[in-house]
Amino acid sequence: MSESKYTLSAVESRIGEFLRAVIERAGFEVGFRICDGETRHPDFENPDVVVKFSGPDVDLLLANKAEVLLALEQLTMESLRMGPEDHSRLCFDANDYRMLRIEELRLSALTAAERVKRSGAPFPFNPMNSRERRIIHLALRNETAVRSESVGLGPQRQVVIYPAHMPSSPFPTAEPARAPMRRGRRR
Repeated sequence: MSESKYTLSAVESRIGEFLRAVIERAGFEVGFRICDGETRHPDFENPDVVVKFSGPDVDLLLANKAEVLLALEQLTMESLRMGPEDHSRLCFDANDYRMLRIEELRLSALTAAERVKRSGAPFPFNPMNSRERRIIHLALRNETAVRSESVGLGPQRQVVIYPAHMPSSPFPTAEPARAPMRRGRRR
C-alpha cells in the first residue's frame, strides 16, 4: 500500500467522534489528543496515528495491564473497520505506557532467551495479544541460538522460545486458572 488510508487527516474526526461518545457514556474523566504517529521504537512499533490520553481517570485506563486502554483501542479499530493487517497503524497510549511496555517485553524476551540457552528447555510466555507477541519475536530476531514461535488459538495464543535446534512440540497452551469448586458441608 503506497499511501495509507489511516493518516491523521483521514481518521481524526471519526476517532474523535467515537471516543467522545464512549468516554461520555462511560463517565471517564479523561481527555485525548490524536496526533501523527511516533517512532520512539521504530523496530517494534511504528503507528501512523497515536491517541494519547490524559486526565484524572488515566489510571483506570491503565489498570490490569492497560485492559481498558487496549479495549478502547480495539473498539476504535472496529469502528474504523480496520482489518487485522492494519492494526499496527493505530496506537493508544497514556503516561508512556506503550514505550515502557515495549521495553519490558524486549527485556523479558532477552532474559527468557538466555534461560533457554542455559537450560536447553523451551520457555512459554503467558498468553498475549498479537502486538506484544510481535515485540517478543522482533526482540529475538538476531538471536541465533534460539527461535520463537506463536502457539495456541485466540486469547490463549502465546510465544514459546525454543533452542534453535529443537523441533517444535505440541506445547500446552496456558489455560485460565480456575478456582477449585467447594462443596457445601452436609450437616
